[in-house]
Amino acid sequence: MINNIIDLIRQPWSWYVSGLVIAAIMATLLLWGKQFGFSSNLRTICAMCGAGKKVSFFNFNWKDQKWNLLFLAGAILGGLISGTLLRDSSPMNLSSATIIDLKELGISFDGQMNPSQIFDTDFLFSVKGIIVLAGGGFLVGFGSRYAGGCTSGHAISGLSNLQRASLIAVVGFFAGGLIMTHIFLPLIF
Repeated sequence: MINNIIDLIRQPWSWYVSGLVIAAIMATLLLWGKQFGFSSNLRTICAMCGAGKKVSFFNFNWKDQKWNLLFLAGAILGGLISGTLLRDSSPMNLSSATIIDLKELGISFDGQMNPSQIFDTDFLFSVKGIIVLAGGGFLVGFGSRYAGGCTSGHAISGLSNLQRASLIAVVGFFAGGLIMTHIFLPLIF
């Protein structure tokens, strides 16, 4: 019985299953008057640690956001379980067009979800790797704060609430992703 469940979970699922689950979660959050977003967890964690004593941005009742911290913990635990216990060791089935595109960028596809050429410790501790990761982290943090939320908060929660600001933010996220992919990524690699 357990093996059948694990085999079911390991299989690739259709895209619409995720969509239905996300829609059900969003409907539940709307009924409870909650807003979803991962970047707000950083603010909550800072408030928990007492940052509100020095910076007014962090001075709020963080206990109202415990449910979102639970969601964050579940996402981390789910990632750990899927990356270890449910991991499929067979090479990833990637389209030949994407493999060619990666090769044009100087990235060789090794069958893994994350190419080891970019995500191994040699790259991580190289000057280029530190600049790319620190710069990317800064841009993501700055962008989330400037946009008033992260991609999940705006694209899932904001759009489901029909917020115009979220629509503008999501268009900006996609434009930024296209610019990064077609202009900056070839320059970096």
